[in-house]
Amino acid sequence: MNSLQNPLIKQLGHLKDKSRNRKKSGQFLIEGKRELSLAIKGGYKIETLLFLPDLFSKSEAKAMSKYDIDIIEISREVFQKLAHRDTTEGVIAVVNSKSHQLDDLEFYSKNPLILVAEAPEKPGNIGALLRTADAANIDAVIIANPKSDLYNPNIIRSSVGCVFTTQIAMADTSEAISFLKQFNFNIFSAILQESEPYHSQDYTLPTAIVVGTEATGLTQEWRDVATQNINIPMEGVIDSMNVSVAAGILIFEARRQRNFD
Repeated sequence: MNSLQNPLIKQLGHLKDKSRNRKKSGQFLIEGKRELSLAIKGGYKIETLLFLPDLFSKSEAKAMSKYDIDIIEISREVFQKLAHRDTTEGVIAVVNSKSHQLDDLEFYSKNPLILVAEAPEKPGNIGALLRTADAANIDAVIIANPKSDLYNPNIIRSSVGCVFTTQIAMADTSEAISFLKQFNFNIFSAILQESEPYHSQDYTLPTAIVVGTEATGLTQEWRDVATQNINIPMEGVIDSMNVSVAAGILIFEARRQRNFD
C-alpha cells in the first residue's frame, strides 16, 4: 500500500491524531515490536498489521498470521505518516480497545495492592506510573477522574507497553471510593497536611495507595475517606516531587512489607 490518499491510511491517520476518533471507533494504533508483543500478551485483539519491509521483514510479518491478523505491506511514505516516533521498528498495528470498568478488575490475592491516581494529565506521568505498577507487580491501577485517553500514543510510548499488561480501570472519584469500600481496602491518601510519615503504616492488608497531581494534590474526598493520610518526609527546599516518583516510594514500601516482614 503506497498512497497517502488511500481511505484506510486516512482513517488510520485520524486514529493516530485524534482521541475522539479512537473512542468512537474502539480502535487505536500501536507501533514497535515490544509494544505489539505486550499487546498480544495482554489479550488485545490485533485487527491489522502494517509493516515496512525495510525494517520489519516479510518473514516476521508472515509469522504474525497465526493470530488471524490482516497483514499489509506499506511504503516508507505511508509508514512515516502513521508512525508516532522515528525509531519505530517498521511495524504498526490496528488494535481493538478494551473495557476499563471497575467491574472488570479481578483480584487473585487475598490482600491486593493497588494504585489510585487522581486526574493525572501528562501522558509521561501516566506512563511512568504504569511502569512503576508493573515493576512492583501490583494488582491494579485505578485512574480516578481521568483527563487523558489511555490509548494516547505518548502514554503507550512512555509506559513501554505496560499499559497493555497492567489491570487498569477508569472511573470518577466517587465510584472509585465506593468500589474500594465495597472490597474493604485500607486507603492511604498521599497528602502533606495532617498526615503521618508513610513508613509508619501497615500495608499488608488490602491496600490502595492514592496519589494526586503535583499542582493540586488530591481532592477533599480522598482526604476524608482515607484510613490514614500519609506523607513522604521532605528534607529539601521544595515540598513536592514528581507523582510517579512519589508513587514508586509508597508502592515499594508496601511491597517491602509484604515480601520481607
